[in-house]
Amino acid sequence: MLASFLIRSVRIDLRMAIPNLFLFSLVGLFVALFANLVSAQTHWQVEWEKTLRAAESEGQVTLYGCCYEYDRVLDGFKKKHPKIKITTVLGSGNQLSTRILAERRGEKYLADVVSSGANTLHDALYKAHVLEPIKPALLLPEVLESSKWYEGEHRYIDPEKRYIFAFIANSQSGQVIYNSKQVSPSEFKSFWDLLNPKWKGKIASLDPTSFGMGAALQFFYYHPELGAPFLKKLYGEMQVVVSRDPRQMTDWLSSGKVPLCIRCNAGGEVEKAIQQKLPIAYLDTENWKEGGSSSAAGGTLGMPSRAPHPNAAKVLVNWLLSRDGQMALQKFGRPDAHNSRRIDIPKDDVDPYNRLDEGKKYLDLAKPEYQDLAPIFKLVKEVLPQK
Repeated sequence: MLASFLIRSVRIDLRMAIPNLFLFSLVGLFVALFANLVSAQTHWQVEWEKTLRAAESEGQVTLYGCCYEYDRVLDGFKKKHPKIKITTVLGSGNQLSTRILAERRGEKYLADVVSSGANTLHDALYKAHVLEPIKPALLLPEVLESSKWYEGEHRYIDPEKRYIFAFIANSQSGQVIYNSKQVSPSEFKSFWDLLNPKWKGKIASLDPTSFGMGAALQFFYYHPELGAPFLKKLYGEMQVVVSRDPRQMTDWLSSGKVPLCIRCNAGGEVEKAIQQKLPIAYLDTENWKEGGSSSAAGGTLGMPSRAPHPNAAKVLVNWLLSRDGQMALQKFGRPDAHNSRRIDIPKDDVDPYNRLDEGKKYLDLAKPEYQDLAPIFKLVKEVLPQK
């Protein structure tokens, strides 16, 4: 009797103990997970607050920028971080890279952050080994969270995927602009139609040896249906009128001096002309035979080595890549508003020609394998009659 009673008691105790053990284990697991989460949150907050204090102690940051009206874009940064004075040095990509490299030859390290076209950062600064990795500077969770960005990833255009961050993904459909009094869009179904003899001597182009032509040249050169043969005919046989001044080319186009222009839209001059009701418009090349492409346009960031204000540079980079920074860039950056790679912000301000349409395929030029412009420039220089 006693033995039987003891056995039953043990069974009852075991039946009670097993659920309790499971419950205690589950609670322990949740406690551990919560502790890890709190630790992770505490880590980035500690690092961020430390960086912010150091940045405020530095008291200033210098941005070398092109392609956007940064004095307007950065109003939000100035309000959020009033203790950090921001200085902007603005110019074209060529001007900025030339200036930075000249300053460094003279032992002057003045730039904290560089925002420019991909080709300027890659071909001029990355290849000269003057950039620090930007990846470790990304601290804010809203910046680090890859699901908030186009295609669920941070896009770096350098082979190591550490130095040059692309924050713009623009459709390239608006690279060819026409005079609406002289040209009918129905005449074009392919880029090869630009080589029709009737357009010989009647096409203007941004200088194809300049970085401002980078994305257009990359598309022409790397597209399997265009390539070197297309470039040779376009710049070697069509008597293209070349200029480095987008405003000058836009004036030529709107006055009828030339009916077609490639990359007049560098710097936003075309959108200004359209707003003034001048007779020019974009050709919708996405619907041409070769399809569309996307690029980082003027939207890449890099951090020069030996920056004088490294902590303030980190604060600026994180603000620029935040929701607030990218919304400001879309709204105030250019008349032809560019499309941020952030997908968690409104796109109402983005110019229709720069938006990426769902369901359409784009040759994404903001990839490391498309960044080498050396063979393209070499080819163009060989065939250009003017060079």
